[in-house]
Amino acid sequence: MSDQARRNDRGRERNRGGNRSRGEQPRGGQSARNYSEATPAQRLREADPARLVAFEVLRAVSKDNAYANLVLPAKIRQYRLDKRDAGLATELSYGALRAKGSYDAIIARCVDRQLSEVEESIMDALRLGTHQLLAMRIPPHAAVNQTVGLARAVIGAGPASFINAVLRKIGSKDLAEWFAELTEGVADPIKAAALEYAHPEWIIRALRQALVAHGRPVQEIDELLAADNAAPVVNLVALPGLGSLEEAFEADFTVGPLAPESALSSGGDPGRLSGIRDGSVRVQDVGSQLVARALAELPLSDASLPGGGRDERWLDLCAGPGGKAALLAALAAQRGAHLVANEPLPHRAELVRKALSAVPAEYWEVRSADGREVAEQELEFYDRIMVDAPCSGLGALRRRPESRWRRTPAEVAELSQLQRELLDAALRAVRPGGVVAYVTCSPHPAETTAVVDDLLRGRTDLKLLNAGTALDAVALQPLSAGHQETAQLWPHLHQTDAMFLALIRKN
Repeated sequence: MSDQARRNDRGRERNRGGNRSRGEQPRGGQSARNYSEATPAQRLREADPARLVAFEVLRAVSKDNAYANLVLPAKIRQYRLDKRDAGLATELSYGALRAKGSYDAIIARCVDRQLSEVEESIMDALRLGTHQLLAMRIPPHAAVNQTVGLARAVIGAGPASFINAVLRKIGSKDLAEWFAELTEGVADPIKAAALEYAHPEWIIRALRQALVAHGRPVQEIDELLAADNAAPVVNLVALPGLGSLEEAFEADFTVGPLAPESALSSGGDPGRLSGIRDGSVRVQDVGSQLVARALAELPLSDASLPGGGRDERWLDLCAGPGGKAALLAALAAQRGAHLVANEPLPHRAELVRKALSAVPAEYWEVRSADGREVAEQELEFYDRIMVDAPCSGLGALRRRPESRWRRTPAEVAELSQLQRELLDAALRAVRPGGVVAYVTCSPHPAETTAVVDDLLRGRTDLKLLNAGTALDAVALQPLSAGHQETAQLWPHLHQTDAMFLALIRKN
């Protein structure tokens, strides 16, 4: 939360006769425990706009199974939040969603019933209040007053009184004290880490396994979990030959240190930029930018092979919602190549068309077909193929705060079979001398190295190329992401999503 936003909260309290008008109060100590002597009737009866946006985002996630990263920008524009309040709304909603498991464990210690018996709208308000009390530098009285005022405005007076009482109990301890209480007597370090870092236990085990599988020490797990909980940075990419970042730099974005034609920012609404509106500039994690560029820039083999001198037929096999496809299409246009963007779901195919709209239409087309069947009609047809396979998304938990609580181990097993089938289809559809990029936004071994190893086992017509070297060739600085031939990016090392990349050439 910005200093200005904190001053704003303190100013609101002074204007209403708040009992802690000077300076921020330390979390946990005596001042935190005596902050709330006023009765609920004396508290606010209105919803602060930033907190109302955050509450509506949480409700959309809880009630409609929505995605916060899609709902939040629309809500920010709907309520016309300025940059400061947009930053506060983002931290409130993302922070409360990320830490849901830990906050629910704390809330459970402060209510007299099972959490399943508490209305979900009340739980969402409590999560917002808990995040403000325990994880943000907001004065405790402001955190409670604002949350109770929100509850009175959108839920009702009775629930507001309940929320007031629960938050007073939660504010009696700071976060470290709560974790000490919750983990007392817990011998299993993974169970303790699940509470401290707000990750399901199965995901922690999977990430520990992933670190080892990709050549990293398992001791990095705490850094990785902490990186998952850090506020995400907004990455932009200007489509090559089409977009400009000049307006973004004027709006406090800075030059991206890893990828060409990229920018980054920790706040604000990129939707206000004209380049975003016309599609020539896109919001895209730098890891996604790098894997797309690595495929596009990799040299193809010599002209002595059938089609060996050709570089004009590109395919994005799983193109939705269109981020990587847009960058690939722009790069293809510069090369005089043509991109086929395939997306099996019609509504996602429409998103791909919208994403590609800034690229001249003669350089791309969108298809809606089962990617597993591409080689039936187009055997050994394409020069470059991107297989950005559907995956668990465990590498993008910081950007999709609710997903860690939705995913299950069973989904990983189901997806890994689909990933094998898609990669097999791509390997049949690429021409001799052509290249396939297998990409997932997950470091889980079952979705990454195991899939590649299974498809390459016993094959003499395929060669696994050094993906780490290919990434370094397109990055602005060395990444040291390679382990053997495959490459794995990490949030705690590269400040990107945990993108996996394997590059396979057909001999």
